Amino acid sequence: MCGIIGITEYTTQPELYRERALKMAARIRHRGPDWSGIYSDHKIILAHERLSIVDPHHGAQPLIDTKTGNVLAVNGEIYNHKELRQKLKKEHDWQTESDCEIILYLYDEYGPACVEMLSGIFAFILYDKEKGTYLIARDHMGICPLYWGWDQTTTLHISSEMKALDPYCEKIEEFPPGSYYYSPQRKSSSEEDATLWTIQKSNCNPIELVGLLYSKEKKITQWYQPSWATIIPAEKVSLEKLRTELEQAVKKQLMADVPYGVLISGGLDSSIIAAIACKFKESKDPLHSFAVGLKESPDLKYAKKVAEFLGTKHHEILFTIQEAMDALKDVIYHLETFDVTTIRASTPMYLMARKIKSMGIKMVLSGEGSDEIFGGYLYFHMAPNAKELHEESVRKLFMLSKYDCLRANKSTAAWGLETRVPFLDKEFMDYAMSIDPTDKLCPGKTIEKKILREAFVGYIPEEILWRQKEQFSDGVGYSWIDHLKSHTAQKVTDQMLKDAPLRFPIKTPLTKEEYYYREIFDSLFHSPTAAQTVPIGPSIACSTPTAIRWSKEFQGQADPSGRAVNFHQMSHEKSEKTSEKT
Repeated sequence: MCGIIGITEYTTQPELYRERALKMAARIRHRGPDWSGIYSDHKIILAHERLSIVDPHHGAQPLIDTKTGNVLAVNGEIYNHKELRQKLKKEHDWQTESDCEIILYLYDEYGPACVEMLSGIFAFILYDKEKGTYLIARDHMGICPLYWGWDQTTTLHISSEMKALDPYCEKIEEFPPGSYYYSPQRKSSSEEDATLWTIQKSNCNPIELVGLLYSKEKKITQWYQPSWATIIPAEKVSLEKLRTELEQAVKKQLMADVPYGVLISGGLDSSIIAAIACKFKESKDPLHSFAVGLKESPDLKYAKKVAEFLGTKHHEILFTIQEAMDALKDVIYHLETFDVTTIRASTPMYLMARKIKSMGIKMVLSGEGSDEIFGGYLYFHMAPNAKELHEESVRKLFMLSKYDCLRANKSTAAWGLETRVPFLDKEFMDYAMSIDPTDKLCPGKTIEKKILREAFVGYIPEEILWRQKEQFSDGVGYSWIDHLKSHTAQKVTDQMLKDAPLRFPIKTPLTKEEYYYREIFDSLFHSPTAAQTVPIGPSIACSTPTAIRWSKEFQGQADPSGRAVNFHQMSHEKSEKTSEKT
């Protein structure tokens, strides 16, 4: 997982912006500690911090098309790059074995529409030198982070992480997932001069302002618009197809020329991913697996059983509450959020990532996305019907870039470790989200994600296969959450929370714990719009605000822990599980 920086739309002193780009790149060097690269001319500056996963001895960026002069800076992995080579019609001057180089030549032949051809996780900036235009794009779910912002002169800044923009940009936004922006060709120099006064005096949104420099209207294109997002699917599940599609997703995401491993929480999702990875790994050596928790963590016990069943080389990473508390400010800095659930879950993951990287591992597979796709959170037991379940799943998926994708990416990228999430593979999602949501309902004591469990019978131990949902922040050890709630209750008084709308008129904290995190966030990020990139709202057990109306029990609560839902049980009796399966 790399880091990218871009600066463009400047009208004077490109050398000063080049110096700024270097400073910005240094702020995200943790994402790509292996090498640094930069390209600059009078129109654009692109910088790249590389974490080498594929073709580690070549592939340094920015990549330059020797025939067209086009320049590319990418953060991500293009899993179908070999298949895409077959779609090229011209001869191209290949320089590396990097999976990302294909983007240069697809753009040369297909233009911005090439983004829709990519299967992978990515955020990139491509500069068309001849036309003087550029293309900014982000993957379907926003698995790779990307932000853009504008300084007082409306100069556009782009970065993998907000922290690089914060010192320079008055306005910062998350670049929308599943979208691309293709800049029109610039006006002539004389026309530019005529519009500069308008730009400097205007009170317009910076996104609209930049368009004044161009001959056509500035436009963001939402390229990812799956049909399942706007309909209620009716296709009954095929367990065989479900299994095959997920196996293919994991198999292609094993693409790596460096040591990799799997994260095992001891729950269903990560265990299935680990089992498939063991099945398709090319090396004869055991796969490395990792689990994190406090000494009393339920996850550690179950993760060990999974590892023994799969025959992985397993590593338990223990942390203490004091170690986690000491890391809290660093976690908020790297995660760039004050969302309670994200911080709770990210802190153990952040500590674990450092240990993993110290062992020489550079990439891990994880189980994020399954709960959103299959209705796996405990509050889904309260879904009143299939339509409501599906619509909530869609809402959850399209918010992942601010929650689980952000956590999985940034908490590990903080140490130069890449996390891949096969459940969010574009092709797998196309099938899994096209399943009739009636097959995903879990009323009463029917266990959540039943079809996923049935599809992978025999892949993992039975007691793990039918283990009830445990949120990661709960599963690492209940005392972690309890300590956070107790500690923040002492630090934030009732009066402070009452006065929160005065202290924080934008994105006002709803709980003492959120107030505590917001104070740390504001001490780290100073752009007036930084806090607006963070979502807040009432949530019970990770529900969206919309789903709170599903149950009267939710009213008046504001606890994102899975334990807030009374369906939470440490385990079901085997006889109950057997009857539920049938």
